Amino acid sequence: MPHLRSIAPHGPLAGDRFPFNVPVIRNLRPLDMSPTVTFLVGENGSGKSTLLEGIAAAAHLPTVGSEMVDDDPTLAAQRELGQSLRLTWNHRVRRGFFLRAEDFFGFTKYLSKLRSDLLGRVAEADTEFDGRSDYVKGLARGPAMSSLAELEQRYGVNLDENSHGQSFLKLFESRFVPDALYLLDEPEAPLSPISQLALMSMIGGMIRDNAQFIIATHSPILLGFPGATIYSCDRTPIDRVEYEELDHVVITRDFLNGRERFLKHL
Repeated sequence: MPHLRSIAPHGPLAGDRFPFNVPVIRNLRPLDMSPTVTFLVGENGSGKSTLLEGIAAAAHLPTVGSEMVDDDPTLAAQRELGQSLRLTWNHRVRRGFFLRAEDFFGFTKYLSKLRSDLLGRVAEADTEFDGRSDYVKGLARGPAMSSLAELEQRYGVNLDENSHGQSFLKLFESRFVPDALYLLDEPEAPLSPISQLALMSMIGGMIRDNAQFIIATHSPILLGFPGATIYSCDRTPIDRVEYEELDHVVITRDFLNGRERFLKHL
């Protein structure tokens, strides 16, 4: 059973400042979130990411870097939106995370620096205790080596040595826990088409462990996830649409079936 059942505004979401001046926010109506996978789709600036961020704030989820959405200075306006949303739960959960593409790239840099710092501490211990017994050296190196082993067991030897797609999937898998809610903003950004299919497979496996996903995306591949509900933020108010009706799907299919018609105008 999905954890989050629905979202709705507490009252009118009117205002002349962001995010309340975004049409889909200003005209937000109750939305059914009971499917295990719900997509928000729309053009850039349509408000899909803003709404997702507001839901993350209302649910008090951490970002992938373990910072709470409540504390992220870049999400101040979205927290105000979150305070104006009413979330109805089948089962209240605080497990899971909110992931933006920029958070992923920032977190991989953080892990790379952390690993470098730990290796530096090991080297410092070797220098400081040069000539001492292996036992003494082991005691000096122990805390850093233990942290390094834990880091590499969870995330691999070095995420930066992998492609962005491989790193993303490894990070996503390593952070997964069952019985949780996951909010993903354009997760396709670092992923090739094959990696997007791999992510879909991972999501399917996680759903069997009672996970729920709300995903903002442009990807026709991800949007094809079986049984998902798709809401279009290009419509005001937000409305449910079928996969075959999506502009993202129609344009992509038309391009692949006859790209000459598009390219001749370049």
